[in-house]
Amino acid sequence: MSASDKISRRAFAGGLALLGLPHGRAYAQGFAGLGQSAEGFAKVTPGKTLSFPADHGAHPDYRIEWWYLTANLVDAAGSPCGLQWTLFRQAMRPGPQSEGWASQQLWMGHAAVTRADKHRFHETFARGGIGQAGVETKPFAAWIDAWQMRGSAETNDERIAPLTLKAAAADFSYDLTLDADRPLVLQGDGGYIRKAEGEQATYYYSQPFFTARGHITIEGKPVDVSGQAWMDREWGSQLLAADQTGWDWFALHFSSGQKLMLYRIRQKDGDHAISGNWILPKGATRLLTQADVVMTPKAAIDVAGRKIPGGWQVAIASLSLAIDCVPLNPQSYMRTSFPYWEGPISFSGSHSGVGYLEMTGY
Repeated sequence: MSASDKISRRAFAGGLALLGLPHGRAYAQGFAGLGQSAEGFAKVTPGKTLSFPADHGAHPDYRIEWWYLTANLVDAAGSPCGLQWTLFRQAMRPGPQSEGWASQQLWMGHAAVTRADKHRFHETFARGGIGQAGVETKPFAAWIDAWQMRGSAETNDERIAPLTLKAAAADFSYDLTLDADRPLVLQGDGGYIRKAEGEQATYYYSQPFFTARGHITIEGKPVDVSGQAWMDREWGSQLLAADQTGWDWFALHFSSGQKLMLYRIRQKDGDHAISGNWILPKGATRLLTQADVVMTPKAAIDVAGRKIPGGWQVAIASLSLAIDCVPLNPQSYMRTSFPYWEGPISFSGSHSGVGYLEMTGY
């Protein structure tokens, strides 16, 4: 696998070339230097207490971060669809922050809508320091150009709700209202997630309890939609080790009210790292380790000239859970500067529900 295939969730490095970074360097580093040294950038260490609303905002001393929302929706006829809204920030160099066009902060946005018969996406880029993109904490606002995730004076910091969400491209747009009646969920150990044996780690929290209502327009045809949404917030300076090639990430909404965050980071030697979080309806959590979970990819399918798992089986014996996950649209491929698969899924078996899946590095 080439370094250029290491895009990930949260795909960002392609924008560097578009914003003037030498082409070869962007490809050599992959997404924000996933497997490279993070010398000079702030380090992610255990024991930090996350604080809100401060940690809803940007952390420019860390190399990478994102505000990432996915929604599983249905229209008035009950037909399923999904959407993605993502804002990424990357610092191009460590050290004191420069102002204006000299800012070392780069921003990228991804937006997508998916139905069983269509997958539409768009990406956009911005330079930091000029107001074209950014994040504010009170009231909360994250934006890049006219794409917005925005709160108000009524937005609760511990729930980051209510919010409005907007994005538009040539062939699709959406406008949603998001609300939640339960607080944020800290992932890992109090918001600290370790990805490898070295300094590869992030701070990570989620709002998996959003309800969503609004409309989606695809190719000029608007429809009213409603459903569930999940927002992830993650930041750090080094995500993967040099021998890690990508990941498979799930955000699952169970019909019985539970939620599950689950990911597998793939390693070249096949000893993949698995971690997860079982979230009860009122917000209590149970951490899952590699010993708890069996993740089995189904037969690969052809997607955009690549072999990608056509579904997944997930088993967690301690929860009496055995589910079969299938995509709403197997061709939900993000042909962005660095491509990856991202789309809505459903699952059945011992439990049923819907969710989102991201697969990178294939």
